[in-house]
Amino acid sequence: MPINVPDNLPAADILARENIFTMRESRALHQDIRALKLLILNLMPLKIETETHILRLLSNTPLQVEIELIHTKTHTTTHTSPEHLAAFYKTFEDVQHHKFDGCIITGAPVEQIEFEQVTYWDELTEIMDWSVGHVTSTMYICWAAQAGLYYHYGIPKYPLDSKMFGVFEHHVRTRQIPLVRGFDDTFLAPHSRHTELKREDLEKIPQLQIVADSKEAGIYLVMTRNGRQIFVTGHSEYEPLTLKDEYERDMNKGLEIGIPKNYFPEDNPVKLPEVKWRSHANLLFSNWLNYYIYQATPYDLNRIM
Repeated sequence: MPINVPDNLPAADILARENIFTMRESRALHQDIRALKLLILNLMPLKIETETHILRLLSNTPLQVEIELIHTKTHTTTHTSPEHLAAFYKTFEDVQHHKFDGCIITGAPVEQIEFEQVTYWDELTEIMDWSVGHVTSTMYICWAAQAGLYYHYGIPKYPLDSKMFGVFEHHVRTRQIPLVRGFDDTFLAPHSRHTELKREDLEKIPQLQIVADSKEAGIYLVMTRNGRQIFVTGHSEYEPLTLKDEYERDMNKGLEIGIPKNYFPEDNPVKLPEVKWRSHANLLFSNWLNYYIYQATPYDLNRIM
């Protein structure tokens, strides 16, 4: 089954050119199928790019998915046109009286700011509170994972001496968890962040379990034991050239940035990187959709507690 997308969403044409099965909203309305309803809170400045990253992974599943995009009302992005936001996005006020099978909260380039100093922190905490009783399972990505763990469980973040930047080897630590069903014992995933979580803080919280980590990049997958909250500290959704674009952007700004590790062949930025994380990225999202949403959500969304 495909993912249902608004007819004119830019990501739809991009995915169609990649031979990824999507269904336009106008066609989906004529099908008598109860699609999974997913809410995506997009906190990234480049919203079209992030939409495409996430929709690409949500499309690689036999489940039919219907998405709703929202952005923060208390922060105005300068990297996405007002026309795009008006056409495809809502605010939390528009959706807060509805329930959803799943929710994704993206990362944001604010990790070097204290959580409470982020301009939309109060709005974000309201959404995170709301998700507990209105969403079957919520996936938090990168900074959002740190924000969610901090807000719900008091887990602090710690600054790194240098940016965790590149593609790193990870190991599954809890094999019997459906979230990593089908994963190799060792798998790759990208990271791009200035802060980290510490194992000893997470192990103090009985509701949480560490599912996968990396010797070099640290904690990667954390989840609540009931599967209602999934925390991903990396960027499995990244496209082949995303790290390259970030590297060149920071270089052009004169920022101190190293070549992303384990990414360019021979660490040569002139050479195109090889994608070695795509299969596990698809598996992560399809496992989440299947085992923590489709298998767990009630047919009647009003029954979500």
